[in-house]
Amino acid sequence: MSKDHKAPSLLDPAIIFPAMRDAVVKLNPQQLLRNPVIFVTEMVAVLVTVMFLRDLISNPGEARFSGQIAAWLWFTVLFATFAEAVAEGRGRAQAESLKKTKSEMVARRLTGNGNTESVPASRLKIGDIVLVAAGELIPGDGEVIEGVASVNESAITGESAPVIRESGGDRSAVTGGTEVLSDEIRVKITVQPGSSFVDRMIALIEGAQRQKTPNEIALSILLSGLTLIFLFVCVAIWGLAGYSGTLLSVTVLAALLVTLIPTTIGGLLSAIGIAGMDRLVRFNVIATSGRAVEAAGDVDTLLLDKTGTITYGNRMASDFIAAPGVTQADVAEASLLASLPDETPEGRSIVALATGEFGLALPEAQFDDIIRFTAETRLSGVDKAGRRLRKGAVDAILRFTGISEQQAPQEFRRAVDQIARSGGTPLAVADGNRLLGVIHLKDVVKPGIKERFAALRAMGIRTVMVTGDNPVTAAAIASEAGVDDYLAQATPEDKLAYIRREQQGGRLIAMCGDGTNDAPALAQADVGVAMQTGTQAAREAANMVDLDSSPTKLIEIVEIGKQLLMTRGALTTFSIANDVAKYFAIIPAMFVVTYPALNSLNVMGLASPKSAILSAVIFNALIIIALIPLALKGVRYRPAGAASLLRRNLFVYGLGGILLPFAGIKAVDLAVAALHLV
Repeated sequence: MSKDHKAPSLLDPAIIFPAMRDAVVKLNPQQLLRNPVIFVTEMVAVLVTVMFLRDLISNPGEARFSGQIAAWLWFTVLFATFAEAVAEGRGRAQAESLKKTKSEMVARRLTGNGNTESVPASRLKIGDIVLVAAGELIPGDGEVIEGVASVNESAITGESAPVIRESGGDRSAVTGGTEVLSDEIRVKITVQPGSSFVDRMIALIEGAQRQKTPNEIALSILLSGLTLIFLFVCVAIWGLAGYSGTLLSVTVLAALLVTLIPTTIGGLLSAIGIAGMDRLVRFNVIATSGRAVEAAGDVDTLLLDKTGTITYGNRMASDFIAAPGVTQADVAEASLLASLPDETPEGRSIVALATGEFGLALPEAQFDDIIRFTAETRLSGVDKAGRRLRKGAVDAILRFTGISEQQAPQEFRRAVDQIARSGGTPLAVADGNRLLGVIHLKDVVKPGIKERFAALRAMGIRTVMVTGDNPVTAAAIASEAGVDDYLAQATPEDKLAYIRREQQGGRLIAMCGDGTNDAPALAQADVGVAMQTGTQAAREAANMVDLDSSPTKLIEIVEIGKQLLMTRGALTTFSIANDVAKYFAIIPAMFVVTYPALNSLNVMGLASPKSAILSAVIFNALIIIALIPLALKGVRYRPAGAASLLRRNLFVYGLGGILLPFAGIKAVDLAVAALHLV
């Protein structure tokens, strides 16, 4: 499970007070034009305010009623802008939290006198020379000008085996963020390093402007259409009232319009979209597009790069295979001793395997000599009490022992061949001129990932592993990880073509990756999730970045996407449904004098026509503020079929949207009557 940033409290003064100020600023009609429903409500509030000022002069008895209606209409608009401001405030608070957790890579830059100085990687310039030793990250793109080293470039190539990088020739280029596993090199920076990626993401989180998604635009058009229709309805009612001899004031018609149009969802629509992106931040995922968050809720297929995504990326020891006449325990002991001074990920995994599964105790590290791994020798080990223990590449160990490949035992050669054909890496182990056996290094599947893929399957999402490995290795890893399908020996072009074929079939595709070779697929996918540990190219191509680099974070992303869609749908259903109850409050109150039979529709038993109208307007304003927590938190998602979810939401938010206003308006009416407000 990913780190979950604690969400700022809704009552946090650091959010509430700035949100109050921003809510007033957002009353600017030019800003409200983006939300037609609330814009119309503001225009109506202005009109009723004018009527109130007129009543103060010409009809003081009516001014009390029109003044209260005007005040609650302004509150309706303010509550709507306040909801959006709170959502943005939470995003800014989370951005501040992200700033605190952001750390910057430090480089060892060579000075003119040959010494080194520690500087932030972002301060490096093209032409600077940096010193990078084993276990350190290369701080920027450049080329090796001195030395030779083994470098882990799995984030770029998608392959777990380290590569040799040396000065001169075509193997001198290195990429920022890759790890030096052995030796020490000098790198000349050739591209301006930038640690500004997270900073740009923070700016996106803090930004008040957000592009609407297609579904949100469609819903806005629908709400605008309903608003226009009910505007015509109110005009028609005014004409009908005049024809029937009923005198309807502008204030009453304004109250009718505001309660007819879907102000609840109109007031919360922006907050729902912003909150969806903010919820991702709490799971350490940064979305560069609201459209991607929404698309995540409808994803059909997930493509995952194998190396560094499904697997750790670093090869890890999984087994010790003994040569003829040698026990497995002897191989484990020799491998443990030879790996104690080895600080590479492979060396540490050998120690962990020997002490874990084989129960060997860590011996006292008193060696006569320590031979460290270098890119030239490709072996490491120790001399201890007359023993010359070595482990390393098979050909390097055979040279060390003086044994040719043909002279090596058949069982030894068979084990090496089987490991290589399965996609693993064989390391030979020797004691002097005696071959002891083979260590099996393989790309290890991350723990718990099979269960996570099962959860994705329960959501109806098909998982496909893409890898550059041969089909035998790909099949083995796919089976162990529990993915539904795999694409072996995949080139960047193959990944891109696969995604396009799926999209042409009407499917929405999500892609998780971390390497430069994943960038085209990440850009083509509907939801592209790059790992923060990946390359800059991958992060630039994606529309989401997982700061925890957890491949199955898509489960949370999908749930948040579904929450966004469900929340919008649930509150739209509630908004339209609760209008029904408001009709029962206002329509009888408007025409009961002219048409006494309408009194039978006054099922709430409201105190008076004016009380009914005022109560409906008050409830209309208060329900927006009451639903802000739900809009920000989102409707809880449970893996279930679409029909089941639809029935549940219609029951809870449809029926609830009808029943709640009956009780709410009645309660407000009792308070209005008790306080003699009309």
